[in-house]
Amino acid sequence: MTILDKIVQQKKKEVEQLKKKPIPEVQPATGQVPSIARTFHNTEHMNIIAEIKRASPSKGSIDLDVDPVKQATLYASNGVGAISVLTDETFFKGSMDDLRAVSKMVDVPLLCKDFFIDEIQIDHAKAAGASIILLIVAAVSSSKLRELYTYAKDQGLDVLCEVHDDDEMITAMDLDADIIGINNRNLKTFEVDLSTTGLLASMVTNPETILISESGIKTREDVAQAAGNGASAVLVGETLMRADDLPKTISELQVPTEGRSSV
Repeated sequence: MTILDKIVQQKKKEVEQLKKKPIPEVQPATGQVPSIARTFHNTEHMNIIAEIKRASPSKGSIDLDVDPVKQATLYASNGVGAISVLTDETFFKGSMDDLRAVSKMVDVPLLCKDFFIDEIQIDHAKAAGASIILLIVAAVSSSKLRELYTYAKDQGLDVLCEVHDDDEMITAMDLDADIIGINNRNLKTFEVDLSTTGLLASMVTNPETILISESGIKTREDVAQAAGNGASAVLVGETLMRADDLPKTISELQVPTEGRSSV
């Protein structure tokens, strides 16, 4: 059984519990939150989706004591394009409370980073202030993926559709996903290969599709490589969580979109 299999098994248990609870009232936004489906086009530098990540199955503890509001405020004040909040408790030590707290303090797009397998999770993510949800192609069947994608869109949410191999990219394109995240980490082995972004991005024919390179982004050179491969954004977690000088690190990763192959 892979790590992803174990996570999905746990999510099934959580969904059964969620269905017994009332859905909280939708968290009012602090202001007009832009849609990354629109704002990530035609920017002067690579967009950064900065992640609040306490821990992970592959890395163990990263920063269990992080203040999510303080971290999010730093991210927002240094010009990130969006903030990802890991809300899985069992494997990543996050919570919906983290997302709820962050949503009260920043007005940038917020990605609820979790393993969505049921509409009830989308309801709770929206109520906690998410403007984007993550749908991992490998986590659900193609038919369920389409159901969840349609439901989230009908709720006014952006959807980051995540793939990590050729077959999953085909599934995402068949879905007409407008935002596709290419995960450089194999979700079955958790090994990271940055060339995955280039290989899968080459399959995308729609120039309007926003491509986001995820996992393993550590340096300016890594971001430039992603940009050269057609990505318009990178999702960065551990590197920012461990940064000694966060403003400097964010600045270094904001590679200009013109002359993307240079660093």
